[in-house]
Amino acid sequence: MPRALYLTRQCLGLVTRIECLVAPLASGNGLWTLVCAAGMAGAQPSALQAQGPFHGSAEAEEVLQAIAQSLAQQGYEPSDEIPIWRLHIQSELRRLNGTRSRACGADQRWPER
Repeated sequence: MPRALYLTRQCLGLVTRIECLVAPLASGNGLWTLVCAAGMAGAQPSALQAQGPFHGSAEAEEVLQAIAQSLAQQGYEPSDEIPIWRLHIQSELRRLNGTRSRACGADQRWPER
């Protein structure tokens, strides 16, 4: 199963884009998440959504596949274009990993200034 999905849809001359990525969380305990960015092609994403955590990559990939099927019914088609919102998705992953590690009681040390 793919761990990344790039879809586009053209409607009334506008191109809508959705990029999704399945990635492991930094906790190291087998948890995975699904992050999707959506918006108009050629612009910043207007929506960024994370789902999970999932227990294992297979579970997250099943959710990704279900999302892909639902979007295909709405007219979205797979895109061969390069991902343009990967940095936004990685930023969301960093935020999730930071939030999760603090919630799990991890001790973060910051350098003295």
